[in-house]
Amino acid sequence: MRAVIFDIDGTLLDSVDLHARAWVEAFAHFGVETDEAKVRSQIGKGGDELMPVFLPKERIAREGKEIESFRSDLFKTKYLPKVRPFPGVRPLFDRIRAAGLKIALASSGKGPEVERYQEILEVADLVDVVTSSDDADRSKPHPDIFEAAVKKLEGLDKDQMIVIGDTPYDAEAASKAGLRTIGVLCGGFPESDLSAAGCIAIYRDPQDLLDGFDQSPLATS
Repeated sequence: MRAVIFDIDGTLLDSVDLHARAWVEAFAHFGVETDEAKVRSQIGKGGDELMPVFLPKERIAREGKEIESFRSDLFKTKYLPKVRPFPGVRPLFDRIRAAGLKIALASSGKGPEVERYQEILEVADLVDVVTSSDDADRSKPHPDIFEAAVKKLEGLDKDQMIVIGDTPYDAEAASKAGLRTIGVLCGGFPESDLSAAGCIAIYRDPQDLLDGFDQSPLATS
């Protein structure tokens, strides 16, 4: 193992519920009533993949960019200040670096959001590679974001890398990119969903993965 590629929302940050509320509020602003639980089940996808679940193509073509812009501004002003890291993130990153592995972040969020996330997580000095929706034509569950991370981790083979994510969309996207996935449950998806999506191991959260590091797929020995 030479590199670990992390999803961020729901994997490193306790932000899934906040993203869901921002989408529900944004949809409501445009007269679209949605169920928060159903919206939550779609978090992990980018807006380009999430909106078609709730809106017809014609309306997305007409108002999609406006809705996404409203949601993005709403999240930044109202919800982002409430986002907190899950326990153990910084120590896990320290352990990964001590083992000689590189760290990449691969999020469906936009570039400025991902920069802010690194500040919240206090891990920017430990991260080697960052990819966001700005690096991809399509968001998860398409493989583009992970493929961009692989490209930036130049010189490493895909079998030397592993993805860590909290949603089936992470595992699906990683698989399409030829990568394996470790699942974490802290984003709220059931273990059965992560297993069905192909996760090779599942942990509660970053702290649980740190506690079991030596027996995990991340261990190099």
